[in-house]
Amino acid sequence: MTHALRLARRGLGNSWPNPAVGCVLIREGRVVGRGWTQPGGRPHAEPVALAQAGPLARGATAYVTLEPCAHHGRTPPCAEALVRAGIARVVTAQTDPDQRVAGRGHAILRAAGIEVTEGVGEAEARQLQAGFLMRELHGRPFLTLKLATSFDGRIATAGGESKWITGQAARRHSHGLRLIHDAIMVGGGTARADRPSLNVRGMGAPRQPVRVILSNGPIPELPPEGPEFGPLWQMSGGIVDVMKELGARGITRVFCEGGGNLAASLLRAGLVDQLVGYTAGLIIGGDGRPAIAALELQRLAEGGRFQLVETCRVGGDLFHRWLRIDA
Repeated sequence: MTHALRLARRGLGNSWPNPAVGCVLIREGRVVGRGWTQPGGRPHAEPVALAQAGPLARGATAYVTLEPCAHHGRTPPCAEALVRAGIARVVTAQTDPDQRVAGRGHAILRAAGIEVTEGVGEAEARQLQAGFLMRELHGRPFLTLKLATSFDGRIATAGGESKWITGQAARRHSHGLRLIHDAIMVGGGTARADRPSLNVRGMGAPRQPVRVILSNGPIPELPPEGPEFGPLWQMSGGIVDVMKELGARGITRVFCEGGGNLAASLLRAGLVDQLVGYTAGLIIGGDGRPAIAALELQRLAEGGRFQLVETCRVGGDLFHRWLRIDA
């Protein structure tokens, strides 16, 4: 299952609107097939692994990070494909909350006489599938707020100079995070001031993220969709409604890169599920521009609490990742 989870990660940012799933087939102690959800969500992980295994799939054990699908869409159900291939045992990490599946995949397998073991590696699988689960259960994407700041929490000088607070290694690292998200979002002010590219560079991205600009006013002309740039969506309205609309369009993971007003709106609405920060050993001072606009809190208890889950040095800067405590 550990191998299958590693394979599933390869689909993050590329498989939406479908979940990123990994599958490993084991027969007589060796791997005979493996696969993960391909860009655009098709084919699924199981058919990829079965095609690789061929006749060796018969009698094998399949380790799958999510319950095999049970519904007919553009492709037949993966549960039925496993039955036809003669799989002897299926081990899954978690049940698919999609109401078209929700235990039906496991039931198809058991009805065919296949041994099914559930819940292996479930905690790690749920973290991996946080975006898919958030969309299925709450109708919106999982949202990561990224902040690249000076030591004292500033994103620019009073005059607006911001390039570059953090170093090249941190910027490259952040492109790795863009790679595993379906969409990158900024506010209209950031779009007008910085004209950001909002794409993944230097990572061999098979599928560029959707570029989302939240603005009620005009935005600058940005590069059109193509091999180097994902679709461009300008959205307006309340932030909760925007997030619901992104979920309805199939987006599961959003990477928000600013600015301060948008960050504050997301935090006030309780929509930030994960914080990632790059902190530089640079002091700008109180007249610099803050990373987050005023939240107008009266008590500490009103502030959102996050738990540190990862920290490391990236070049000359500090990277830290935090999960919302109730996420």
